[in-house]
Amino acid sequence: MVMYMGFLGHYRKFGKSFLFVMERLNSKLYLQNCYMMKENERLRKKAQLLNQENQALLSELKQKLSKANSKANAPNSIPDLNLSSSSSHNPTNSSTN
Repeated sequence: MVMYMGFLGHYRKFGKSFLFVMERLNSKLYLQNCYMMKENERLRKKAQLLNQENQALLSELKQKLSKANSKANAPNSIPDLNLSSSSSHNPTNSSTN
């Protein structure tokens, strides 16, 4: 009980400055939280775009393999993955964001 009363006496003496410090800390943490939410949204959108690009590349690869397999005369032939280069994707520029 003595500790508790000592705390109350200390709080009455320094209570306003303590509240001010806590309000500033709360504001700082709020701004950090806002920044993290904004960054999270940016990263989520980037991940979504990368996933779409990955799906398109996978589909293109499957189409090329399917064409190569259907045109293969010999069972030991190596499929040509450059059969249709109609895609406008440039893999060297995909990681510049």
